[in-house]
Amino acid sequence: MSEDETPRIPDFKLADSAFVLSQPGLTSRHNEARSYLLTQIKEEKLAPYYALLARDSSSPVLEWDETFYNSLVAANEAEIESLKKSIQEVEEKDEGQLETAEGYKRLGDYYARIGDRNNAITTLKKAYELTPSTGAKIDISLTITRIGFFFGDTVFVEKQLEQTNTLIEKGGDWERRNRYKMYKGLYSLSIRDFETASTLLIDSLATFTSTEISTYEQLAQYASIAGAITLNRVDLKKRIIDSPELLSLLPTTPELAPISSLVISLYTSDYQPYFKYLLQTNDEIMLPSRYLSAHANFYLREMRRRAYAQLLESYKALSLKSMAEAFGVSVEFLDADLCRFIPNKKLNCVIDRVNGIVETNRPDNKNAQYQVLIKQGDALLTKLQKYGAAVRLTGTNER
Repeated sequence: MSEDETPRIPDFKLADSAFVLSQPGLTSRHNEARSYLLTQIKEEKLAPYYALLARDSSSPVLEWDETFYNSLVAANEAEIESLKKSIQEVEEKDEGQLETAEGYKRLGDYYARIGDRNNAITTLKKAYELTPSTGAKIDISLTITRIGFFFGDTVFVEKQLEQTNTLIEKGGDWERRNRYKMYKGLYSLSIRDFETASTLLIDSLATFTSTEISTYEQLAQYASIAGAITLNRVDLKKRIIDSPELLSLLPTTPELAPISSLVISLYTSDYQPYFKYLLQTNDEIMLPSRYLSAHANFYLREMRRRAYAQLLESYKALSLKSMAEAFGVSVEFLDADLCRFIPNKKLNCVIDRVNGIVETNRPDNKNAQYQVLIKQGDALLTKLQKYGAAVRLTGTNER
């Protein structure tokens, strides 16, 4: 890590690995995740986090070892005692508020590193109160925000981001504004606000510095996922398919292949492999992600709906058989799937089962514009009538 990089506190790969272990459908990834967790817990002496994963959770993902845990606790207590002693010495020598704040920040960072959520937040808030500069306050606030992300507490993250944004509006520099943008984009992704996430995460591709919360490859995945479901065709081509940042990653980042292929398939109307790429995106990107997994079913449905709508835009009527062949699925599957979207107006079409035809019934644009014009004309006429009545009434009174 370079001097300019923000420390990776806490280590998000730990939370990612713990999430993978908690998912029965990701058994092929379990060994790697377990190995990383146990190695880091041992090397970094992560007693509180080990206790959470192996003892205190309602669904433990690691085996509990009391002796091992006690050895971790002993190491933690020694380090915490040393950090507290340093703070005490600074306070006794009255070396100043800034030095005291830095002492509390080091202690808070250590609590965060070992997975002691409550002590980390309490101690970092103490450092925040003592810190005089806006920039340093923003850094501490973002660290507290990361703790919320690490433990999957979106409500806490939302409140902390609001506080951070208030500080940034007062005096955040370019680098901190960019980091906040990344954090906000990730939060938006986690609550299924793909529209906001798309804007913020795609913008972050060109200015990324937030290595403490995400790798650049992960950002590329997140930006592509959000863009695929929200951008129109023109912007999809401009901001995803032709993105210099994404294009530069593709040759060396196989993790991007599923979503990249999916986006190109949608844009080029190449529907035959579309569902294959959609399932790959689901299995390789959505389900293993603790931010995206909860939205996987929604994403599958919406991306199918988007492809159906795009194909139907070109036709007034289309046989179910032809449409099914275009997507490489059975007529029965397509019929059932279309019926998920038609009743709630997610697709502007009806199915004629007698003739096996899908008929589009989208509103005609010219007719819609005509109806708007009529309404505007009626409103204007009403205003003129009221004005005329008022003028006549005024003239009567003057007589």
